[in-house]
Amino acid sequence: MELRQLRYFVCVVEEGGFTRAAARLHLAQPGLSAQIRQLEKELGQSLLDRSGRSVTPTEVGRAVLPYARAALAAAESVQYTVDAYTGLLRGRVTLGLVSGATGHAFDIAALLADFHEAHPSVEVALTEDTSERMQAALLAGELDIAVLGTAEEVPPPGALFQTVIDVPLVAAVTPGDPVLDGIDGTSVSLADLRDRPLICLPRGTGVRSALERGCAQAGFQPRVAFEAAAPHVLSQLAARGLGIAVLPAGEDEYPFDGQLRTLQIVRPEMRARIALAWQANGPSSPAARVLLDRLREVIPKPLVS
Repeated sequence: MELRQLRYFVCVVEEGGFTRAAARLHLAQPGLSAQIRQLEKELGQSLLDRSGRSVTPTEVGRAVLPYARAALAAAESVQYTVDAYTGLLRGRVTLGLVSGATGHAFDIAALLADFHEAHPSVEVALTEDTSERMQAALLAGELDIAVLGTAEEVPPPGALFQTVIDVPLVAAVTPGDPVLDGIDGTSVSLADLRDRPLICLPRGTGVRSALERGCAQAGFQPRVAFEAAAPHVLSQLAARGLGIAVLPAGEDEYPFDGQLRTLQIVRPEMRARIALAWQANGPSSPAARVLLDRLREVIPKPLVS
């Protein structure tokens, strides 16, 4: 058994197939397949199920996966210890980012560019997904770091959070919307949104989880007519009269020429939270630990309103 075979195995699992894994590893696919077959022969068990449209780990493969990742992390730490004497940092970091999460907090592109300039031998893989899937991937060791939305004030067991944004949810409505009848102020009760067409982020996002939890407290299910992955698109749809947008406060700051009025949702109040997340025992690789430290350093104090 060789470390490179374990690295190939982990890569195929992460990419869901040999073609994408070979491209990421800069290898010919037949050679990659041969190395995986050799590893399976040495172990006496199949690690990958090749029968479906995507390649997935077998039951044995799922059991082996965390040990393969741990072995690779240990080998990387050995290399890091040696490289520390020359000031060189190597490795690969997987960073998950929820769509539109960091506009208020930091410029992720500029930050990663600075990190790459300081550590050119570190590969950073940036992916976007729902907060729910990213949290699961983080706890499974498939992501080193994530910037995700959460409806919870505390992280789940096995994870740590650093809050980036903590703001109330608001309803963005057109000036002639019936929900404004009788409202003399800047807030609206969640019960007033019952049976109204709502526009919200997709399931699996922190904002959607907060909305569904609030509606459950109020005794009804939200009627979500439209979904969009970016908060500013929610406002655009609302401005066209397609429904009431439920979005974090501050995300309505797009120029709609007075087409929208925003009201804080109360009774119950619901909040949108964005957090920097990582495993409680820290990222496994030295490169990921360095990037995490840099992120924690540059993120400003939480935006709370």
